[in-house]
Amino acid sequence: MIQIIPVHGLPEIREGDDLAALTVELTALVDRDVVVIAQKAVSKAEGRVVRIDDYEASTTAIELAGDERDPREVEVILREAKQIIRERGPLVIAQTRDGFICASAGVDHSNAPEAGMLVLLPLDSDASARRIRERLEELTGLRLGVIVTDSFGRPFRQGTTDVALGVSGVPAMLDLRGTRDRIGYELRSSRVAIADEIAGAADLVRGKAEGVPVVVVRGLRLDGDGTAQEIVIEPKLDLFL
Repeated sequence: MIQIIPVHGLPEIREGDDLAALTVELTALVDRDVVVIAQKAVSKAEGRVVRIDDYEASTTAIELAGDERDPREVEVILREAKQIIRERGPLVIAQTRDGFICASAGVDHSNAPEAGMLVLLPLDSDASARRIRERLEELTGLRLGVIVTDSFGRPFRQGTTDVALGVSGVPAMLDLRGTRDRIGYELRSSRVAIADEIAGAADLVRGKAEGVPVVVVRGLRLDGDGTAQEIVIEPKLDLFL
């Protein structure tokens, strides 16, 4: 049986906080648990928070922002983006340093520590997941997985769902190619983004405003150690670019 367990009681995360130690203090982990952590908590702990007042908007940022957005916020987005994919008014769809394509290059002011601040994505979310997993395993002596998640929109679909930005200790993809379905048909292209499925499941109990950045998913029996980079589609295969 799979259980999805929110970890309540975490304080507002600050730079330098030990997310693994805070989690262990508040919940009793068991072997092979997957600890799912919201990106903003990871970013805050890593100091990936900036003040809008520290930025001066470029001409491009001013043009994109128009009268609908603070051009300094757009400037932060432009600096965080590896490349701009689409733009419509102040809305910018960009590719991040990790290769993910999302709104505003992942830059967000929701759940920031205070007004006038923006939270940026971790510099390397897979590395962040690995460091947290190693620390959790050091503290508990258990075999664990960690997934760092964020909310993304999707082409042709309304709304957002959480996806994996960083993965460690569990597979990111389940490759079913070469296996057969129940009537014997050989699967030729089926690959399941299992880390994204775990991320979306964890979000069911997290909520967006309840201050629950850590969720434990229990009961999975997944072998392997993947990275979120495995989920990033190659540009030549991306029909939406």
